[in-house]
Amino acid sequence: MQPELRLDGVGRRYGLRGPWVLRGVDLGVEPGSLVRVEGANGTGKSTLLRLLAGIDAPTEGRVTGRPRTAYVPERFPPALPFTAARYLTHLGTVHGLTRRAAARAAGEWLERLGAAGYADTPLTRLSKGSSQKVAVAQALLAEPELLVLDEAWTGLDADARAELERAVAERTGAGGAVVFVDHDPGRLAGAPDAVYTVREGTLHRRTGPATPVPDGPRVVVGVQGPPGAALPADARRVAASAEETGPGSHTLTVAASHSDVLLRTLLTARPPWHVVRVHTPEDHR
Repeated sequence: MQPELRLDGVGRRYGLRGPWVLRGVDLGVEPGSLVRVEGANGTGKSTLLRLLAGIDAPTEGRVTGRPRTAYVPERFPPALPFTAARYLTHLGTVHGLTRRAAARAAGEWLERLGAAGYADTPLTRLSKGSSQKVAVAQALLAEPELLVLDEAWTGLDADARAELERAVAERTGAGGAVVFVDHDPGRLAGAPDAVYTVREGTLHRRTGPATPVPDGPRVVVGVQGPPGAALPADARRVAASAEETGPGSHTLTVAASHSDVLLRTLLTARPPWHVVRVHTPEDHR
């Protein structure tokens, strides 16, 4: 079983006498959980994510239970001597895939993110948005146990942003953990299991109401589950409301912007759930 990643009394500073960026951080990231990290610019959010991803080592404290981790940095370095496909294939082999499996996964993720047309383009010639798609693809192609996303949606077009949200639902649905920072307060609103704020170099868990589901159009989804199965936790988190209408039957209401994530979560559950109907509340007025 995938281990729980734990930070106990972790602190980080740069240089022997540099100021502490983070100190006294205690955090557990359980398998299957979705964790949001918030905070003003310069408070240490990216440093925390680098510690979680294993990019930086703590100056003090302990990190235990290290899962297989993939990381999308805030700034992807595009000045590498590869085409997009070659780079992703290389990274796939680094993550333990065979070269054939890595090439196949690279093609699949470029296709899903709308970048298949750039597979043979050198990274140095890609736009910022296309480079970001490659950065996202390299983190997803080996199905990590922990996915760490530092402003990963920035620079992506609307379709790619939605695809990344679906990928997050797939990872948590498969038992992986996801930790993310994003400047949009509506990103995955209502879905995280925990929200933490970095403030003055320390980490605080939010205990008030969860981030509300954004205003706007809603979609109503009727589902039927396998006998005796509980509604998947990821589906319950994404939905604005869930009502059990009969044995194994539920009616879920979700923000239209999150409907694809909900449907993918239900259809990729093990065993999968059957979607009986999808409509908007206006359809029944």
